[in-house]
Amino acid sequence: MIYKELKVWQKADGLALEVYKLTKSFPKDEIYGLTSQLRRAALSIHTNIVHPMK
Repeated sequence: MIYKELKVWQKADGLALEVYKLTKSFPKDEIYGLTSQLRRAALSIHTNIVHPMK
């Protein structure tokens, strides 16, 4: 099965997009703090789903 067909991956993709949209409006002084941490956490979901499949 291709990981992009998994519903959990699709939901994680939507979550990552939402996190990126929301964090665009965060203060610029948070770009290396909270903004970065939230974005990395959202993307790690993708990685954790795909990694075992490769």
